[in-house]
Amino acid sequence: MPNTAVITDANPTLAEMEARVARFKALAPTQDYLDAAIPGHERTTYRVLGQMPDAPLAAEGFHMNLVCCEPGKSAPLHSHLTQEVFVALSGRWEVFWGPEGERKVILERWDTISIPPGLSRGFRNIAAEPSYLMGMASGHDPGNINWPAPVRAAAQAVGVTLP
Repeated sequence: MPNTAVITDANPTLAEMEARVARFKALAPTQDYLDAAIPGHERTTYRVLGQMPDAPLAAEGFHMNLVCCEPGKSAPLHSHLTQEVFVALSGRWEVFWGPEGERKVILERWDTISIPPGLSRGFRNIAAEPSYLMGMASGHDPGNINWPAPVRAAAQAVGVTLP
């Protein structure tokens, strides 16, 4: 028999629930996406949910970031040990995948794609204006990212050493 949620008398105060809110205007961009220093891959990432203290809100087993890119900018081809989900919040996004990023799909506002673990993937803002994308990763350690050799070479060319 499946588990069923218990109905409780829990009724947190407004202050207790406010402590569980991440206000966008209070978020600071994270600096730990080293591949964002590669020309063409500049982007601003705001960590919202995940492991504290890096994320303002703790979440068990999943992580959520908000990404803003200028037109034409992207996250380079990379791979995670975990599933990753992208949701286009504004603009238009090209999500690409495969050993060389040769396959792609276009996401319009509110469209969502789920990428399986281990599949090389990336995304690009193809709108004419800066746009936002939500990225969510499952698991306890989605940060173990790997990049194919051409991305590593591009990073090295600008003095960035990817882990």
